[in-house]
Amino acid sequence: MSAGVPTPSPGKRRSRPSFLNSNGKQVILFAVLTLLLSLATVWGGRIWLRNSETLTFAVGEANGPEARFAVKLAAMLKAASSRFHLRIIPNIDNAKAITQFDHKLADLAVLRTDAKVPPRARSFAILEHDVLMLISPGNKKIKSLAELKKRKIALLTRGNNLAFVRNVLEIPANADASARLQLAPPNSTIDRLLSSGGYSAVIAVDHASAIVRDKSFEQSARRAPFTVNAIDEATALSRRYPGMSEETLATGLLSSTPQIPDDDLDTVGLQWLLVGQAAIPANTAGELARTIYENKAELVLDDGFASKIEPADVDKSAFVAAHQGVAEYINDTSKSFLERYSDLLYIGVAALGVIGSLFAALYTKVTRVAPEKASELATAILDIGERIADVQTIEALDGLQDELESVLRGAVIGLRDGTISSDGLDTFKLGYEFVRDEIGMRRESLKRQSGHDDNVVVVKTAQSA
Repeated sequence: MSAGVPTPSPGKRRSRPSFLNSNGKQVILFAVLTLLLSLATVWGGRIWLRNSETLTFAVGEANGPEARFAVKLAAMLKAASSRFHLRIIPNIDNAKAITQFDHKLADLAVLRTDAKVPPRARSFAILEHDVLMLISPGNKKIKSLAELKKRKIALLTRGNNLAFVRNVLEIPANADASARLQLAPPNSTIDRLLSSGGYSAVIAVDHASAIVRDKSFEQSARRAPFTVNAIDEATALSRRYPGMSEETLATGLLSSTPQIPDDDLDTVGLQWLLVGQAAIPANTAGELARTIYENKAELVLDDGFASKIEPADVDKSAFVAAHQGVAEYINDTSKSFLERYSDLLYIGVAALGVIGSLFAALYTKVTRVAPEKASELATAILDIGERIADVQTIEALDGLQDELESVLRGAVIGLRDGTISSDGLDTFKLGYEFVRDEIGMRRESLKRQSGHDDNVVVVKTAQSA
């Protein structure tokens, strides 16, 4: 046998970290890494979802209530450290803003219910009510709107409410209409209009929040008494004109001394709604609505607009349907864990799939220790056997014995962790036993040459064992 063939050491056959020499350890390592990276991805997704929601808000002129409310809302969201960020898109008037919203160029807008409602608009909140007040001089009451036909009426309002009042009074838009219904001059008061303008009645339309703050009604009543009349046709009018709503004038709303009205009265009005696109995700809509409802005190404008923000009307017959996410929040619809955290679960499942596939490919193509056949290890054993005849000392023979045991140990470990297959195991076993017996015979030969007897051999064998 040749003594010049080096013996490969099982522990040095692969130049890689020790933990990569075991397929079992690699599988555990990659499984742990997959879980950790998936958790990191979910956490990062949660942060991204919490900090990347930008909503666009289409508004009219800068001094209009819509634009001023949007500015208040943006400031409130920032102060509340909300995940929502508002980008305000200005327009020359609110009609242009609604058109922009209708073209899906904005997420949010404010509209009054007498405007044309885009089909994709969904209600988030009721910001304000415009209320109509039918006022007559002294104690004279108006029993029905039919009494006002062919009579001269003054319209006291700060906004464009001509069309609204014409619908209420059923006045056509013609020359006779302008004669019957006339806009009151700026800074007019009720007592002056009724006493010197030749008007049979005054119709005042204003924000409900502004009426509460307006002291001119009480001052006019002290100078010249007047009566606020109920509109018994309120229900019929609200059915005839879907955007029109039934409203109530509470006792003493206009004046406490004297008390005007002296009892709760039915009337009609219009609502100002914060609307959003129907395509806004339900969880986004619900969270935005919750933030608005919980911080509505921060959204009141200086003139009182939006001082009593109300939840959206979730009734199926509502003029503008509530957004699904808003309705779920208002109705406190219980959600299961899967529904509440569905977005994060989807991210987690996707991350597990992608990261797991990447690690599986890395393990299969790169790091995995390809199983060696047990028969291939017989070569190392036979190399040891070839050097036995050239060994001249017991110490050198012990070194070969150690190498043989190292090959056996490596084979056992490899069979356990999958780096060595059982193919050719009988060949390996036969080779191992053959070389082991050769070492034993060579050991006996060397002992005889050195003059040791059998007893010494037995002692030496016991020590070696």
